[in-house]
Amino acid sequence: MSKMRYSRRSMLKAGGAALAASTLSAPMVWAQDIKNITLRQFGTGVSNLNDVGTKVKEDLGFTLEMTALDSDSVTQRAATQPGSFDIADIEYWICKKVWPTGNLQAMDVSRIENYDKIVGIFKSGLLTPESDIAQGTAPHTVGFIEEPGAKTFASEETNWMTLIPTIYNADTLGIRPDLIGRPIDSWAELLNPEFKGKASLLDISSIGIMDMAMVCEAMGEIQYGDKGNMTKDEIDKTLAIFTEAKKAGQFRAFWKSFDESVNLMASGEVVIQSMWSPAITAVKSRGIDCVYQPLKEGYRSWGGGLGLSSSLSGMELDAAYDYINWYLSGWVGGYLMRQGYYSAVPETSKDYMSENEWGYWFEGKPATGEITSPTGDVLAKAGDVRDGGDFYERMGRVACWNSVMDQNQYMVRKWNEFIAA
Repeated sequence: MSKMRYSRRSMLKAGGAALAASTLSAPMVWAQDIKNITLRQFGTGVSNLNDVGTKVKEDLGFTLEMTALDSDSVTQRAATQPGSFDIADIEYWICKKVWPTGNLQAMDVSRIENYDKIVGIFKSGLLTPESDIAQGTAPHTVGFIEEPGAKTFASEETNWMTLIPTIYNADTLGIRPDLIGRPIDSWAELLNPEFKGKASLLDISSIGIMDMAMVCEAMGEIQYGDKGNMTKDEIDKTLAIFTEAKKAGQFRAFWKSFDESVNLMASGEVVIQSMWSPAITAVKSRGIDCVYQPLKEGYRSWGGGLGLSSSLSGMELDAAYDYINWYLSGWVGGYLMRQGYYSAVPETSKDYMSENEWGYWFEGKPATGEITSPTGDVLAKAGDVRDGGDFYERMGRVACWNSVMDQNQYMVRKWNEFIAA
């Protein structure tokens, strides 16, 4: 994104005084203005990374202030404090709660340079033309509205997006194979008494309940109509099974933050638990064997994107669009993919990854040399293959998406009772 293009756009908006300025000085005027812009972004620690803020300043000239919060706090802030942010880095299931408040503005897809290259999951819902759409809040179902100001979601692609997709993954259970000593192939193992006192679950109700559902279905205890939209009866049965396990001492802990999950696993206090991809990366970077285990029932998936505050306008709004276009242009995608996530526009990320990295992370090929994290920690050696295979193999086996249920309030109340039990 050249600063000249920035200048022309801002000049058109800036009126007579700017038009009177010489064409030579125009970029300098803009350069001065852009330095004064600060955009405030918040989201989870997954993607609110200091390196991204530094690179934005370097490439685009303005300041990106980032605040990392847990998922529940992100939801609350987006829904109740619209004046406290410019950019909301949120998950699609959170969008379902936030969009009706009117705190975010619709985004014009004609201003998104790489829109055509965004993967189908976020547009039609289909990874490939033959794909099935998984249960739960699939991103495309809350990704579009008919026109600015609409409070309900459109049933198909339109010119207006609620969030511009950025990051997503197929989540599963993390395990310590060195401490377990045998193959693990099912979600049901989370409640196996063999791991009594050494299992853990995440304490974020909307996500934790989905992990529970994957477990209960794998055990043959419950067959859900839609795991992402349970009935009260299904919620009761699910939590009853897990409350019984909790009272029997199955769980060592319930974690809320990324760091907690890493420490539980790295210390060996826990050998099987709900986990996120970069947490696996963090454990492995300490030289500890940790696997994001593919399971026969498939993955629980999630996707996130950038939303713009409804109060954002003028030069700040232009800067926000330029930031989003920059975000999808490859550098951030490459950074995120080296942590085990996927970029919404994978092909641009390829330019910022070595052939070895792209082959390992995206194509499921054996590494031809060391694979390192963005901070340089060694994650895999030559010959190693990524857990779960290539992009299409992993994202093609999504069983459900993180979601907000019709019975959400009831579910949260029951979840809190479970945690307190």
